Amino acid sequence: MIVILVLAVLPRTTCAVDPAVLAAEAKRIGVASRLASSVVAIFSRGGQGGGSGVLITSDGYALTNFHVTRGAGTFMKCGLNNGQLYDAVIVGIDPTGDVALVKLLGRDDFPHAQLGDSDKLKVGDWTFAMGNPFLLATDFQPTVTYGIVSGLHRYQYPAGTILEYTDCIQVDTSINPGNSGGPLFSAGGQLVGINGRGSFEKRGRVNSGAGYAISINQIKLFMDHLRSGRVVDHATLGATVVTREDGAVVVDGILDESEAFRRGLREGDEIISFAGRSLRSVNQFKNILGIYPKGWKLPLVFRRDQVRTEVMLRLRGLHRASELTGQPRANRPRPGKPRPGQPPGRPKRQPRRGRRPPPAKPPEKYKHLFVKKTGFANFYFNLQEQKRVLSGVPRLGDFGSAAGAWVLAGKTAAGDPFQLTLADAGVGLSWKQKAYFQELKSAEPLDEPKGSGGFLYAMQMWKTFLANRAKGFGEFYYLGSEPLDGTGDRVDVLISELGNVRCRWYLDRKQGRLLGFDSRREEDTDECEVRLTGDVESGGRHWPKAIAVRSGGQPVATFGVTTVTIGKGVAK
Repeated sequence: MIVILVLAVLPRTTCAVDPAVLAAEAKRIGVASRLASSVVAIFSRGGQGGGSGVLITSDGYALTNFHVTRGAGTFMKCGLNNGQLYDAVIVGIDPTGDVALVKLLGRDDFPHAQLGDSDKLKVGDWTFAMGNPFLLATDFQPTVTYGIVSGLHRYQYPAGTILEYTDCIQVDTSINPGNSGGPLFSAGGQLVGINGRGSFEKRGRVNSGAGYAISINQIKLFMDHLRSGRVVDHATLGATVVTREDGAVVVDGILDESEAFRRGLREGDEIISFAGRSLRSVNQFKNILGIYPKGWKLPLVFRRDQVRTEVMLRLRGLHRASELTGQPRANRPRPGKPRPGQPPGRPKRQPRRGRRPPPAKPPEKYKHLFVKKTGFANFYFNLQEQKRVLSGVPRLGDFGSAAGAWVLAGKTAAGDPFQLTLADAGVGLSWKQKAYFQELKSAEPLDEPKGSGGFLYAMQMWKTFLANRAKGFGEFYYLGSEPLDGTGDRVDVLISELGNVRCRWYLDRKQGRLLGFDSRREEDTDECEVRLTGDVESGGRHWPKAIAVRSGGQPVATFGVTTVTIGKGVAK
């Protein structure tokens, strides 16, 4: 039997595409095309490794991962999608947060990304990841992947390294080896994170759909610290916490020498909020704590026996210097330091520290851009920041030529007369019908007046700073920026060290005015906090109208200055 098949020819039809879909596609393509110019393909000199990065300023500053720069060395090569290869130099590193700042060289008009607000992200938001996976972007054209935000405020415990991902963004946007350090963009094209860690299978070469990005809001808190050229550290409270059955977060261990202990925090106390954010779990606590730099002041609210207490604390450093610089035993906690155990179920694969390449000879015309100094990734950039910050100080006048004793006199806010004398031999204070004296030569800094944190020695540091700047101290460097007293506007911070005395100098970011300083006589003691307000000009020099002093969270006095005597001259 013969079967004959008859094929009917149907009329050709087309399927209409919803214009909204086409518009969304065109928008997505346009955003990806626009962003590509800011994405950096990073290669170690010699091409033995690399990763990704993203430009954030027109003069060439770019963000990437610490573990990328560790493998790339001090100087590296960076490619952009214009086909050009640029030299770049390390600026600052954050080994704990897995962030690094580098500077591309050769232009002052680099295309760059716009920083977004990662706190505005929501689960389900679309995101772009761009970069150099598997080092495929040898033509410097970045790979683009697209996906959604899978989770927010993720915390991952360290595992074999000091890298600690806190408050990070989880995405299903495909991230693979080589994407490290590259940008995570919002659907609108704003930089919301730096890609760093992924959960990988099959020897770490296949993405499993769970990638993690360091939030840009965390990086913003560290940005000026990174620009300081330092090896920066994160913060710890000096206490560990657990979650009670009723959901309360309580202290289960605390260091006796911590500022938290000196302010009254004890084992068993319930922590209600930290840095203005309420807490309901250990995870929340570690997420919030982990996003702040060492040394910041933040508010802590705790409760004991139904009594609520609010204190302002300066946070301790999380690591020893040797841990941050990769010395042996780097991932072991400080002796006696309380630290919670690491729970099971953390990601099996962690970013590996790249092997340090053999020292590469830097480009001759750029070799001056790297200055080696212990504790710094590149001290050259710290020197540049010092110049910027100190450029406003000369407006106060020439204090270097103010020879002889400085005598400040007036009345306190309480109406008590005082006279403060700053001389070469020592510092004296007449106040409340008592006399206080601090000898300077071969004498330990004293807590004079008692409970002031060493006000007399602190004022000698003030005189040294005004007269000599960096030359008056053993160590002097730019730290970064932070909110003044934990709640005020961001200020630039300089650090000076002379013997055991360490001072933090606070300068207005717009005008360079000296707003005050904190002086610490020795480690783990309360500081003398000095704030300078008002301005009186005399003889070409500017003096504060009032000197407010606090220590240990308590006011000492506010000294209103009415006369200043230098040598034989008197200013009124």
